Amino acid sequence: MTETRTPTAADELAERHYAATLELSPIEATYLGLDLNQDRYDDLSPAGRDAIADLAKRTLAEAEAITATDATDRVTLAALRERLGLQLAAHEAGADLLSVNGIVTGLHDVRESHDQMPQDSDDDWARIGRRMRAVPEAIDGWFESQHAAIAAGLAPAARQVDLLVEQIRGWVASGGAFDTLQASAGDRPDAVSKELAAGTEIAKQAFAAAADRIVAELAPRATTVDGVGRDRYELASKEFLGTRVDFDETYEWGQAEVARLSAEMAETAEQILPGASVAEAKAHLASDPAYRLKGTAALQNWMQGKADEAIAALVDGGHFQIPEPLRRIECRIADTQDGGIYYTEPSDDLSRPGRMWWSVPEGNDEFGIWKELTTVYHEGAPGHHLQHAIALANKNLNRWRRNGLWVSGHGEGWALYAERLMDELGFHTPASRMGMLDESMLRAVRVVIDVGVHCHLPAPAAAGGGEWTFEKAYDYFNSLVTNTESAARFEVSRYFGWPGQAPSYKMGERVWFDLREQVRAAQGTAFDLAEFHQRTLELGTLGLDTLREAVAEVYDL
Repeated sequence: MTETRTPTAADELAERHYAATLELSPIEATYLGLDLNQDRYDDLSPAGRDAIADLAKRTLAEAEAITATDATDRVTLAALRERLGLQLAAHEAGADLLSVNGIVTGLHDVRESHDQMPQDSDDDWARIGRRMRAVPEAIDGWFESQHAAIAAGLAPAARQVDLLVEQIRGWVASGGAFDTLQASAGDRPDAVSKELAAGTEIAKQAFAAAADRIVAELAPRATTVDGVGRDRYELASKEFLGTRVDFDETYEWGQAEVARLSAEMAETAEQILPGASVAEAKAHLASDPAYRLKGTAALQNWMQGKADEAIAALVDGGHFQIPEPLRRIECRIADTQDGGIYYTEPSDDLSRPGRMWWSVPEGNDEFGIWKELTTVYHEGAPGHHLQHAIALANKNLNRWRRNGLWVSGHGEGWALYAERLMDELGFHTPASRMGMLDESMLRAVRVVIDVGVHCHLPAPAAAGGGEWTFEKAYDYFNSLVTNTESAARFEVSRYFGWPGQAPSYKMGERVWFDLREQVRAAQGTAFDLAEFHQRTLELGTLGLDTLREAVAEVYDL
């Protein structure tokens, strides 16, 4: 899309809000590839949370005085009100203070920020070393917030406390994430090596002390109750979705999706190995050398090749308009061993490419590509990479709309929709379709476990009935999803510790398909799937209610 639109008062407000947000969040600047306050980290203390809330209040007050001039303005103002309103609601409830789990905390943000910093030159590595000197201060601020959360009645779950301690000790252990990061610098001038070594040691000592402090200060005050309850869950769910859902209906829908996917997997198993059950078909694929990779180097090379192939095929087939500078995804193995697979977007100036990261758990050295191809589509193209690339290329959007917004239901919902889209477009074989269905089953199981645990709903009969426990959830997960023991435990622990996030994938996918069919029904034979994708992704990331309203205006629904 060419730049034709003159910026408006709404754009100017969003730009100022975005700039002020980045001043408050050097870590967010890191993820966006911006050279802004990269010698420090966010203020993770209650004062830092207050500063963010104050900014939201000021921006919302200004937004009320602005009249939209066009459809783009209407979406911008709606998105500001929805996102910042939820931000303030979370702050007032103290929900922005508590940050204890095994996947996304202020401590994870500090540690992972180094992976995203430039690492090419001597100056880059010296800067990483200097920045790590500020780790102790950031950790102290994080502890202040955890104590404030507990004082406000929001105690961390004991299970998540234990998991976080285990992860931190893994980061600082010999050969852990910090040692791996330092080693990846290679040979550098003495001054640079000393700066990096000094900073790394300060950071390692600070994190090691943090693990001990968590055991001493937070563990005794933790709760053994895993579920957060409906009130807290509703707030978290709205933040991840941008819409309010009926949890009882969603819980039943999740179980229905499990049944539907089970039937589809049985049909696919018949195509793979006639007469075989789903478990037998998966075992057949897992043992077939044609679908096995050995070692992380082979995994990285395979990821890169498949990501490149997907972009080329989607462009050549006319399915997506991808600007030339964005037709590359850099695939990497992460320094951590937490088990996550994730995408980081390109910088606004495109000096840093979009990247797909695979965090391989310790001991995992073999990978089943029948199962993992759909993840490449999810994280890369047409998933997260195209989602970010198409919005980034739309210079008619202000920078906040292009870069400053992330709503899990929209983003992860699109990526899950993209997995199924690749099957619709003919990119899957029966083997890789089984992998796609297995991943989709994982997302459906997430809905059932996450909603059930946190809303204190009775477990389905297939999970043993009665009150949910971690053991019931783990067994239920493994009865339906193929995964290693470490990955399965990571997954289920994630649902218990990050309420509302995991179900947003499947709930968001549901909205994307609903929107597509609404537009198809309205347009009839004039419906163009490629145009639908382009026009909706050019809107950028939005809360799902705002997305529905924007699509309704675009297509006059």
